Amino acid sequence: MTTPHSTVGAGPRPRGRWQQAVRSTEFTLACLAVAGYALLAATTHGAVVSGDTVTAVFQFLAVPMVIGLSQMAVLSVGQMNLSSGVLTGLCAMVCAWLMAAAGLPAWLAVLGGVLTGAAIGLVNGLLVVLTRINGFIVTLATMTIIDGLRYGIHGTATYQGYSPGLVSLGQRSLLGVPTVFLAAVLVAVLVGLFFRNAMLGRKLLASGGNPLAARLSGVSNDRSVVVAHLLSGLLAGVAGVIVVALSGSVNATIGDDLLLPSFAAPIIGGVALAGGVVSVLGTCLAALVIRLVDVAQAQYSVDPDWVDLIVGAVVLGAVLLTQLRRGKPGGAR
Repeated sequence: MTTPHSTVGAGPRPRGRWQQAVRSTEFTLACLAVAGYALLAATTHGAVVSGDTVTAVFQFLAVPMVIGLSQMAVLSVGQMNLSSGVLTGLCAMVCAWLMAAAGLPAWLAVLGGVLTGAAIGLVNGLLVVLTRINGFIVTLATMTIIDGLRYGIHGTATYQGYSPGLVSLGQRSLLGVPTVFLAAVLVAVLVGLFFRNAMLGRKLLASGGNPLAARLSGVSNDRSVVVAHLLSGLLAGVAGVIVVALSGSVNATIGDDLLLPSFAAPIIGGVALAGGVVSVLGTCLAALVIRLVDVAQAQYSVDPDWVDLIVGAVVLGAVLLTQLRRGKPGGAR
């Protein structure tokens, strides 16, 4: 069974560990984030270092982080989830509808939104396993179905005026750090612990890294695929709840622009398309870099289409690098 790479014995010398860390994707992304923020601060006369701007940067980083982790979950087994963006929007609408129209308390609505994502993720996984159709095709179909459901059931209605407490929580900060960002960090930590320490998470990596070896070791690849899609849907539901807490109003267009960020964050962050390798830290740092690109677009009034072109080119470059690195041991970082 493929397991995260580890060394036996005393391990590499500290100098070797430092060199390995410096060469890592995470270190590169961290340097890019620091350099990018410094450049923005210098060229905008300090506008991006004001308290409100910094708060906004991290507030609206929460959703890209979680949606990137949602995509990372299925990439871990070599699958894709094209429905993650629209599913986030649907979960947000369900959560808002349960409060605004059904009159349920916020905690039940939040639970309903998260469970909606998990249920649809489970359906995605079961469809892939039972039909033996590639997950790309299955989730492309469910993406279209979910998109139709959003507009068919809810139309163009906007849900607002729901739970002031939930909205207040979404706008609140703890020691200057937005609560929604702290929630996203907590989610990232839990996902990292799942892949690093939980047997089920390690089985997902084994199935993605070498399905044949995993099967010969007693790992059910079908179960791994179902669990990966279930986890992806669950995280999309969490992202939907964060959207509800942040925005104060929700309509059917929520999630339409999340597909590219969902792939960009994990792929730029070092996650292998073929499966078997995940990087929670890399995914989160890549989401931060992309967020800084959005900030630069707003500060310099750059055409958004150029931003999409740049992000798309970076994703393509990251995919090419991933192909060059194929064959290396899988693992969670």
